[in-house]
Parts: sequence; C-alpha cells; structure tokens
Amino acid sequence: MKRRVLTAVILLIICVPILFIGGTIFSLFVLTIGCLSLKEMLEMRDIKRKVPIVMRLVTFATFVYFIANVPVDDQFIYLLDYRNVVLILFLLLLPIIIYHDNHVYNINDAMFLIGTVFFLGVSYNLVLTLREHSLMHVIYIFIITSVTDTYALISGMLIGKHKLLESISPKKTWEGLIFGTIFGVLIGSVFYYMTINDGINILYLVLGTTLLSLVGQMGDLVFSSIKRLYNKKDFSDLMPGHGGVLDRLDSFIFAVLSYVMLMFVL
Repeated sequence: MKRRVLTAVILLIICVPILFIGGTIFSLFVLTIGCLSLKEMLEMRDIKRKVPIVMRLVTFATFVYFIANVPVDDQFIYLLDYRNVVLILFLLLLPIIIYHDNHVYNINDAMFLIGTVFFLGVSYNLVLTLREHSLMHVIYIFIITSVTDTYALISGMLIGKHKLLESISPKKTWEGLIFGTIFGVLIGSVFYYMTINDGINILYLVLGTTLLSLVGQMGDLVFSSIKRLYNKKDFSDLMPGHGGVLDRLDSFIFAVLSYVMLMFVL
C-alpha cells in the first residue's frame, strides 16, 4: 500500500502541471500515454500469439497518424476523414495477403489491431477534446474515477464479503462497488457544483455522476476481463503498486467515453 501511495503522489506531481498547462505539451503527453497503452495491449496479445515486428511498427504508425489526423473539436463533433479510415484498414488488412501465412499473420490478428487502434485512438482523442473544451471537466471525471476506485478498494478490503464478478476480478466486491459509487458521486458532484455550474439541476448532476462512476467501474471490469483472458494480473509493471497505464486509466477511459453522451445535461 505504501508503494501504491508513493507512486500515486509521483504521478500527480508529474501529471497535474501538464494537465493545467494544456496545449502542445498536453497533446504530446497524451500521445505518449496512448502509445504506452498500445504497447501494453500488443504485449498482452504476444502472450498467446506474437504480432510480427513489422505489423507492430505499422500499428504504432497508424495509431499516431490516427491521433494526429483527427481534429480536436470542442463541440464534440467527430471529424474523422473516411480516407484516413480506409488507409488504416488497408495498412492492417492487406498484409494478410503479403504474409500469405495464417500462422504468421491472419484476419484475427488484423481485427485485433484495427479494434485496438480505433478504440484507443477514439478514447485518447476524446481526452484531448475534453481538455480543449474545459480543464475542469477533465478534473471532474478524474475525481469521480479516482475517488470511486479508492473507496471501492478500501471498503472492499475492510467490509467486502460478497464477490462482484469473481471470475473476472476476484478482489472486487458488491460492498466496494456500492461505497465507491457513493463517495465518487458525493465528492464528484460537490466539485462540479462548486467549480463548474452551481445552477445545474441537482438531480441531473447526481444521476449523471452516478452513471459516470458506474460506467468507470464497468470499464475496469472490461480491462480486467482482458487480463484474465491472458492470465495476467497487470498490463505491465511500469508503475509500482498500480501496474501499467491501462491498469491506472481503465475507469477514466470509459468515463470519458460515456461523458460525451451526457454533455447535453451536464
């Protein structure tokens, strides 16, 4: 636990100033985090089936291209050019013919890479878009997911008795989910009301924040299911006590994805 807390403090010291600075520095930081996330997904895939080195390089190139060529739009209008979509599809599908060996590279490999590039690409582009829209909205989501995760962990350790989904995440409990959600919603809602909009309908705020907290926890379980599939505890050991980038940002990614659906309310 001490190592986990120390790592969290170091991460805050590094990430908070970059978040507040924004602009190009923040964009490069998010791109770096995105590439580390992609690396973790590819390394997870390598456990059961190696991705050819050339295709790894192509995947990273398409991911960077994806992020760089999707304009950040603070109105949350997605502006992905069909030409970019086709280029990415061709770069990851046509090598099936070039390799002409299903044991080296096949349609399942291509679909995994395409899905990963688009999933992570959309997610991290939305982080950039949300930061462009409002710094406080990013902090709001971060508070919800962090407080929810923290109190879910603590309450699960202290009073957790009923397993949530033991086959996916053995340590998660219903008690953790309930108390994590309660504190995440309470602290997140208070922050939003005091710093973003004190004229908002309280019922809408609480319901919206509850949804973000729950979706964040479901995102955690989605990524946990990926780790269980490959029999891994963490995506990597990059951050002591926390695991990898995706271990730390799983809830945040899903909360950001769902937040764009609530923009008309919050």
